[in-house]
Amino acid sequence: MARVVESKKACAVNPLKMSQPLGASLAFLGLDACMPVMHGSQGCTSFGLVLLVRHFKEAIPLQTTAMNEVTSIMGGYDNIEAALLNIHKRAAPRVIAICSTGLTETKGDDVNGFLVTVRKRKPELDNTEIVYVSTPDYVGGFETGFGHAVTAVVRTLVKPLPVDAKQVTLLPGSHLSPGDIDELREIIESFGLRAVVLPDISGSLDGHIPPDWRGTTIGGTTLEDIRAAGGSALTLAVGEQMREAALALHDIAGTPYEVFERLTGLAANDRFLMRLSDLSGQPVPAKYRRQRSQLLDAMLDGHFYTGGIKVALAAEPDLMLAVGGLLHEMGATLQCCVSTTASAAHALLPAEQVLLGDLEDLENGAADCDLLVTHSHGRQAAERLGKPLMRIGFPVFDRIGNAHRRMVGYRGTMDLIFEVANLMLTQLAHHHPGDWPLTPEARRAALDGARNGDAAASPPNDPTTHLAAASA
Repeated sequence: MARVVESKKACAVNPLKMSQPLGASLAFLGLDACMPVMHGSQGCTSFGLVLLVRHFKEAIPLQTTAMNEVTSIMGGYDNIEAALLNIHKRAAPRVIAICSTGLTETKGDDVNGFLVTVRKRKPELDNTEIVYVSTPDYVGGFETGFGHAVTAVVRTLVKPLPVDAKQVTLLPGSHLSPGDIDELREIIESFGLRAVVLPDISGSLDGHIPPDWRGTTIGGTTLEDIRAAGGSALTLAVGEQMREAALALHDIAGTPYEVFERLTGLAANDRFLMRLSDLSGQPVPAKYRRQRSQLLDAMLDGHFYTGGIKVALAAEPDLMLAVGGLLHEMGATLQCCVSTTASAAHALLPAEQVLLGDLEDLENGAADCDLLVTHSHGRQAAERLGKPLMRIGFPVFDRIGNAHRRMVGYRGTMDLIFEVANLMLTQLAHHHPGDWPLTPEARRAALDGARNGDAAASPPNDPTTHLAAASA
């Protein structure tokens, strides 16, 4: 169990945390024919839009109520009404999803009251569902905003229905990619079950080219499927951030639920598959027995390069637990852990301490580490320290293929092991060009040499040798 410590710095330096409205917007992007709206200034939406576009390399539908100095003081009703009418006229979405920002939360706009008034004044909006969630960006983080948004969708749109014994609701956390969701859906369907995924960014942000242009999201969970979630036999929530939404489904429809803190790793996936087997009454398919065997072999192969390494990890709580838990199982030590917000997931992390801080804290704590793990904003720290960086989470804007990256299931766990092992293999080969695999002693010596900038340990043709000599 990790001890949680909060940074006492007066300000964040190279921030790690993404805001609640951004997390909520990502959740709304997983709904089909939806238009997400940030209730705040144009700048709030623009900054979030840039990060989403750079991460997914896709066109992102995201609107704003465009608050200014006057409306921020007088109240935002007129802006909300105008935004709803314009979006309805131009894009004709089935769902308009609004999240607040720090600006309007500080003012204290009664958005729920505004929406009641709009419904009375503008009957043309009667056939458009409107969801609102409060997500001030001065508290919480990306994961909490995502979780609150899904809860708001559930409480607004889901009604109790007769139970379908062959249907389950899957609530994937914000740390799961479209590729992860596809993997989990395939696993669930292999047991003869139907999955209602809420939200489903694998339908809207998976990088496909649609047959026609739409001003709204181009895939995701349909309104009919959202409503059908009230008839599922079981809710499967992935990540502590989704517990609130699972509880909301239980309160509304009486649906039993189970929270899987992570689905990266051997034991976690064993538990997931056995739960599906119990629910469906079917044995685990042979292909997953083979994948499990392949994962065991991958763990044996990979531990030569991950055993004994020291890792500095900075991420949102559920993502930190998923990646950090696997690294620990592969023999790594989580020496420096920096997260964004308090979470029950931290109690399960196999580390001594979790610091709620920023990427400066990560850089200060990573001097004695062999590997940095965080999103793309950690690349400067990795360069200054001369450490390899594994990019995870959001945003990753200096790599492509984020939508198809997998870290869940047996196959996703294997992919992650190979990625870490290959990073360390490259680092070790850079500083120890001898025979492979290295003995534990030789590996430790090579890593220590890399950490200390030992030019003598570099291969003769390694350009860093000449650079080090020149700088000296």
